[in-house]
Amino acid sequence: MAEALTMPKFGQTMEEGTIVSWKKKEGDSISKGDVVMEVETDKAVMDVESDLQGTLLKIVAPAGQTLKCGETMAWVGRPGEKIPA
Repeated sequence: MAEALTMPKFGQTMEEGTIVSWKKKEGDSISKGDVVMEVETDKAVMDVESDLQGTLLKIVAPAGQTLKCGETMAWVGRPGEKIPA
């Protein structure tokens, strides 16, 4: 089953982050600990490491988009696997 890669919460006061750039593209394999994107918070630009392993199936939040912590940024799973609507 595909799993959501969500906007992390880097600190107690962080409520949202803006995706600066994706370091992986759809179809790329990712492992736990791989840097998949950069996110800008109100204090810094930070690398985001994956806590999931599999294939980056779908990026649903492009660079430049701001998301609240916990919102889905992308889906990770097995190639060809369906993602939730």
